[in-house]
Amino acid sequence: MTNDNPVTLGVIVGNRGFFPDHLCSAGRRQVIALLEREGIHVVITPEEATNNGAVETLAEARLCADLFRARRDDIDGVLVTLPNFGDERAVANVLRWADLGVPVLVHAFADSPSDMSLANRRDSFCGKISVCNNLRQYGIPFSLTSQHTMAPASEAFAEDLRRFAATCRVVRSLKNLRLGQIGARPAAFNTVRYSEKLLEQAGISVETLDLSELLGWIRRLDDDDTSVADKIGAMRAYTRIDGIPRESLLKMAKLGVCIDRFMEEQGLAATAIQCWTSLEEFYGVVPCTAMSMMSDRLMASACEADIVGALSMYVLQEAARVPAALLDWNNDYGDDPNKGVVFHCSNLPKSFFVDEGTDAHRMDFQEIIAGSVGKENTYGTIVGRVAPGAFTFARISTDDLEGRIRAYTGEGVFTSDELRTFGGYGVFEVAHMQELLRYMCESGFEHHVAATRARVAGAVREALGKYMNWEVYHHA
Repeated sequence: MTNDNPVTLGVIVGNRGFFPDHLCSAGRRQVIALLEREGIHVVITPEEATNNGAVETLAEARLCADLFRARRDDIDGVLVTLPNFGDERAVANVLRWADLGVPVLVHAFADSPSDMSLANRRDSFCGKISVCNNLRQYGIPFSLTSQHTMAPASEAFAEDLRRFAATCRVVRSLKNLRLGQIGARPAAFNTVRYSEKLLEQAGISVETLDLSELLGWIRRLDDDDTSVADKIGAMRAYTRIDGIPRESLLKMAKLGVCIDRFMEEQGLAATAIQCWTSLEEFYGVVPCTAMSMMSDRLMASACEADIVGALSMYVLQEAARVPAALLDWNNDYGDDPNKGVVFHCSNLPKSFFVDEGTDAHRMDFQEIIAGSVGKENTYGTIVGRVAPGAFTFARISTDDLEGRIRAYTGEGVFTSDELRTFGGYGVFEVAHMQELLRYMCESGFEHHVAATRARVAGAVREALGKYMNWEVYHHA
């Protein structure tokens, strides 16, 4: 499943009259064509409005800034591209006057050693340094391409654009974000405490709902309500439900319907839900199926009222455009210091699991809680083995002691190493894992970690560190 909401970039084509300006019109066309191939929308001054469709003079800078301001609600980021040296003041002025507050990527064209004539020499190598110097003077944060100069036709530059688009998606998605906390923090989980005020300062609001209200809405919902029947049908289509009592399916469906309504009415993008053990004792199911289905639809849902865990999931799904899960860094794996076991009871989205054989996802009961509240009250988990493949992990945390938001991110692989257990589980491998664990423990991070099945750690680091101004550790 992917998020089809495309990224829109404002494009500044830099120019400096001492250098061949014909390179600008050709370069402009190449860059626009690449952006269109990547599915990225473009906001750029009309080609005939400026010299060779580029920006150099004070008047051209004002024209470009005016356009960007008029389209500020559409623009998610800005690409500065330099087919020749470029005018550093013009670029910086456009960004200052437009005042968009979005990510900026600075790109410079590569020269050809075989054509360094006065008519075709770019000097973009040098011009990029000057542009970056000015942006630093102006206090404008910016990102760089993986190589100092790059041909637009190269696959490496296309990959840089994809990474930058992911950064833009994350920053865009965090503006005026609304999260829902359903139920109180379980008493035994001090680890998921968070600062609602620090999140609010970052533009992220939390809407709370007491479990009594949710259960009250459920009691008012008729068993034969069309929405309940539709939800049961959706569960049957979502995963295997062999052996699950009809009464449990009915309860899960009502729970899912009421959570969906709460999210829609409050304009929520993600949720964190109390589970352990109120819903089991006083309602008779676990919420995992509803949560798994939401996460698989890119409506991230975290358990144990872990709001910042839900935020971590949300950031990863926006970067990758595929679902994210909340996992426990849970067990070592033999004597390999770089391997371990991730686990949850579970509410993992079905796209995380293998889909064939005995390890394929299915609905079941929650084996841990069943020992205290009875098996009949714990149906609704989604269990199975995490499929092998690359993943990105991330955790955001509100550090009340220092009054700031912190995060870490990195990449690893889920492996096919032998493992037999229950719940949702998998074996992972992360290079230098012991260093990461030491950092997590010394920094007071939680045992929960978000993961998505894609490689987007670089984009997450840029978005949260450079543009949200959070403290980010990148475990590279």
